[in-house]
Amino acid sequence: MAVLKRILKKWDVIFPVFEAVAVVLLIMGYREALTRKVDTWSKGIDIHVSERKTDVTEEKIAITFDDGPHPVYTEKLLDGLKERGVKATFFVLGEKAKEHPEIIERMQKEGHIIGNHTYTHIQLRSSNRDKFRDELVLTNQVIQEITKQEVQYVRPPYGTWDKKLEDELNMFPVLWNVDPNDWCTGNTDKVTKSIVDKARDNSVILLHDCYQSSIDAAFASIDILVERGFEFVTVEEILFE
Repeated sequence: MAVLKRILKKWDVIFPVFEAVAVVLLIMGYREALTRKVDTWSKGIDIHVSERKTDVTEEKIAITFDDGPHPVYTEKLLDGLKERGVKATFFVLGEKAKEHPEIIERMQKEGHIIGNHTYTHIQLRSSNRDKFRDELVLTNQVIQEITKQEVQYVRPPYGTWDKKLEDELNMFPVLWNVDPNDWCTGNTDKVTKSIVDKARDNSVILLHDCYQSSIDAAFASIDILVERGFEFVTVEEILFE
């Protein structure tokens, strides 16, 4: 019994020491952990926080231009597209491309797609199929001589097409579903309203880069539709993605 009392008496002395040591160790551990976290923050990384990423899906739309290149209006158009960071698709006439190869080179350099719109804007008919085909071949040659790239896309004037030509020429026709008829009016506001009202996800807009009013309407429409959340892309992104 006397031995037990001596042990308990010693424990009364030792236990507070253990408590003190434990508290010191706890404080040291906390300070070390805090130091590690502050050091981690100083390196720009917080391993305790994970960011939630929200995917924002934009509606895609393509803007296309026929009948160029024009030595004045197409250059203005390219300036405005570059300023806005917008890529377009140009369906050029072979005779005009031959006259203005520097504009075709600029289109290619700035990331636009260049397609075939025949050599003289001929409309395909049952009576002129061979001539129509020859114009496509000739226009391809003109474009390829300038760009050093194969021409993949064709827009047949007035939308008249022979599906057999796709295999014969290894070309893909591109039509449209938003047509503001800019070629028959000089009213920029009217053309702009028509585009904006009809625009939907995956729309393909048809304009002509040979009229000042069409260029102005293109810029106005782009600005409005971008503000509404549309992303302007080339036609191949609409057709194949």
